[in-house]
Order: sequence, then structure tokens, then C-alpha cells
Amino acid sequence: MEILHAQIERLCFASQKPFEDVLAGLYSGISRPNIDELKQRLKRVHDLAEFANTVDAAVGSVGLLEFLNLDLGAALRVGPLRSPYRMVRIIAGNPMIMRSMTQSVPAAGSYAPITILIYQFDGDVFVCYDTLASLLAIYDSTEAWQIAKDLDKKVIGLIESAVK
Repeated sequence: MEILHAQIERLCFASQKPFEDVLAGLYSGISRPNIDELKQRLKRVHDLAEFANTVDAAVGSVGLLEFLNLDLGAALRVGPLRSPYRMVRIIAGNPMIMRSMTQSVPAAGSYAPITILIYQFDGDVFVCYDTLASLLAIYDSTEAWQIAKDLDKKVIGLIESAVK
């Protein structure tokens, strides 16, 4: 058994904007295709170029598509709370980016797709993101780290735009 210890860089951005506005800002760069239909289209492709074209047609402006949206706030709204709040976890990615990273670091599949957490607490809205580059820094792959760094830059730019 191998045990690795990673130092995670978690970025949290605060916003005075309403929760729905911040969420909409995130979705301005992350597409929300019908994931079951997309999976079926990807199963029918014949080569890598066709696969890449299908993915490129499905992703949003930052190169990501939503795989899953978890309404974590649903559990928080059941029963009494000190202060009820909303919380959504967006799991988004790009199969071509994941493919590029996992070719040199198979463990990168543990971190792709990425997670963006948005929550409202005490009147403020927060968006948190663990940088992919920090998660991959423990592996000796400049190639995978650079791909992760490039994706982080796009995600951070999207978050900054959403919270302003």
C-alpha cells in the first residue's frame, strides 16, 4: 500500500450577490447537456477525432460540462436549523482533459471531474474550489500538472466572474 500526502489549495470566494445569480454565473461557462444522451452519442463514435468533436460540441465556454448537480441543501432544509441555507455541489469536467491528464498520471482520474461547491450561509454566498494542480502536485508529471493548471485558470476566472 502506498500512502501519499497532498497539500490541497482550496479557494473560497465570497459574494454579496443572490445565490441564484452566482449559480447562473457559474453555468454561464459550464454546459448542462442531457448527460444520458451525450453518453449514448459518445458510445457510438468510431475514433478519437469524432470523440473530441462530440465533447467539444457539448462543453461550455470554459471547456466543461456538468456531469452531476448535487443539491446538498435538501438535507439541510429538513428539520430545524440555526439558519437554513442552500448548498449545491457541481461536478463538472471534460473527458478530453481527463484523458490528457490520466495518460501520464492515471491517479488524476480521482480528481477529474472537478467539484465546485456553492453555498449560502448567513446572508453571504460562497464558492469553493480545490485546485486540480494542487491535487496533482504530488505526482511527478509536469505535463499533467500543466494541464491541471490551465484548467484551474479557466475555472477560477469563471468563479471570479460569477461572484462579482
